[in-house]
Amino acid sequence: MVKHIILWQLKDELSDIQKEEVKEEIKTGLEALKGKIPGLLDIKVVVNPLTSSNADVMLDSTFENEEGLRGYAVHPAHVAVADDKVRPFTRTRVCMDFEI
Repeated sequence: MVKHIILWQLKDELSDIQKEEVKEEIKTGLEALKGKIPGLLDIKVVVNPLTSSNADVMLDSTFENEEGLRGYAVHPAHVAVADDKVRPFTRTRVCMDFEI
């Protein structure tokens, strides 16, 4: 199995209210992909980090294998969420993929 972990920081120009709305949209959009993409076993989005954190949103997803992760990256349902809900509102992205 493969873990795919992403940490995002939201854009500074977003108000606190906008940030909360964006975080919920990201969570709803990404978690709705479960069961729709071959090889995607589990997907969770954390939007309430502790104040000691320097990221606003975390994606924690699990795939059957690297092939499933590669398919997810280009799957139209994932690309739509990324293009509409994530990329327009984030300023940084850090990723770590690893076998478990």
